[in-house]
Amino acid sequence: MRLIIRDNAETASSYVANYIIDRIRHFNPTPSHPFVLGLPTGSSPLGVYRILVEKYKAGLISFENVVTFNMDEYVGIFRDHPESYHSFMWKHFFSHVNVNPNNVHILNGNAPNLEAECVEYENKIKRAGGIDLFLGGIGEDGHIAFNEPGSSLASRTRVKTLAYDTILANSRFFDNDVDKVPKMALTVGVQTILEAREVVIIILGARKSLALQKCIEQGVNHMWTLSSLQLHPHPMIVCDEDATLELQVKTVKYFKSIEKVAREQGFEQILPSSIRTGPAPAPIPKTVVDEVQSPTILAPQPMTSRLLRATPATEYPVRSVSPDLIPDRMADRVGNPDLIRRLTPQPEQQHQRLASVGA
Repeated sequence: MRLIIRDNAETASSYVANYIIDRIRHFNPTPSHPFVLGLPTGSSPLGVYRILVEKYKAGLISFENVVTFNMDEYVGIFRDHPESYHSFMWKHFFSHVNVNPNNVHILNGNAPNLEAECVEYENKIKRAGGIDLFLGGIGEDGHIAFNEPGSSLASRTRVKTLAYDTILANSRFFDNDVDKVPKMALTVGVQTILEAREVVIIILGARKSLALQKCIEQGVNHMWTLSSLQLHPHPMIVCDEDATLELQVKTVKYFKSIEKVAREQGFEQILPSSIRTGPAPAPIPKTVVDEVQSPTILAPQPMTSRLLRATPATEYPVRSVSPDLIPDRMADRVGNPDLIRRLTPQPEQQHQRLASVGA
């Protein structure tokens, strides 16, 4: 987990925007090998989008070969509604850069079959080769996308009922009228986000400081879905000072110190997924391991975690079959025949002795 702390929202947004630009440049996308970028909505990424637009207009970045997938969309409002996430993205970002409209993917909250829409969205992500970098924000209760508290950490794109706190927070976009806020949404799942090659979350303001503290200083908890980032190999959270108010002082000093050391050493981040960092990736040698076809106690099959694959665990070691029992006597192990007869006299002899005693 990387935690990047900046003085204010502007410097935090600038860091995220420049990081995305560096990733796209390093990737060097082409029409046949585009960079796949996951995008959020809400107030947190507004500064990032503004800086990305400025960099594009300055000729420092191109989005021509970038494919985008948005995190979520409301159910029941038309795409041209001023508060739909379609309208949000075109208003604040897409209409200002050279992104190809055919490369933009946003869930359709008015699809005839919402479940089918969600399944197809997952398939589109797979056909695009997976998401290279997923940018996200969070809610005050620590939800990422619309994965509200209690969401499964193995969840996929689906229809989600919004929590009252989320509805109340979003009412500021609907004339502060709770009744105008949609009560349901389509959202990518926690598992969908975790499968991105890299996840970058921007957190701004004191109101989200508790959620940050739950993610950084406590364990994985489905009631704070942001904490699922602990399961990702390449997560990064960028926040302002206000968002660190609930963190311990030593925690803040720790993350600031390791960033300082890394910067001084010229080493800030190993870019993940060397397979997709250029149009002509070098082949990666494969290690062939002979798998045990029938796992036994003597040769068990490795147990693998199923949490990040959204399927129930089915790999259990199979106990070996016990061999047939063979009668064994201690006397049989003695080599002296006389001693054997003495230790275990024959039943016939015992009966004769008993009969003679009785007579």
